Amino acid sequence: DVQLVESGGGSVQAGGSLRLSCVVSGFVNCIGWFRQAPGKEREGLARIDTPDGSSYYSDSVKGRFAISTDKAKNTVYLVMNNLKPEDTAMYYCGARRYGCHIGAWQDFEYWGKGTQVTVS
Repeated sequence: DVQLVESGGGSVQAGGSLRLSCVVSGFVNCIGWFRQAPGKEREGLARIDTPDGSSYYSDSVKGRFAISTDKAKNTVYLVMNNLKPEDTAMYYCGARRYGCHIGAWQDFEYWGKGTQVTVS
C-alpha cells in the first residue's frame, strides 16, 4: 500500500521561504505537490518522475518553487521561495503509479493529509 506523509508547513512572512517534505512508502512513479485554498479547486504545482528525476511545474510557481527527491530517505521536497500571501493554502503530496511525462496533473490516486502554509 502507498502512504504519503507531509510536514514542514507553517506561518511565514511574505518574501520568506519554506521547505515541505513528503515521506513516501510504496511503489509509485510520479509524485506531485498540490495546494488547495478555501473556496478554490486543488491546484497542481510541481511533480517529479521518480525513475529519471524529470520535474514539471505549473506556471504559477515556476521559478519560485523547486521539487527534489532524496531516494535514500524516500522523501520528496518542495522548496518554496519568495512566498506571497496568495500562496496561503493547504499543501498536499500526491502520487500515482505511472510516470510524470504524460497525464499532467491527472490520475493522482494516493494522497497525504496535507500541511498548512500561511503567508502574511
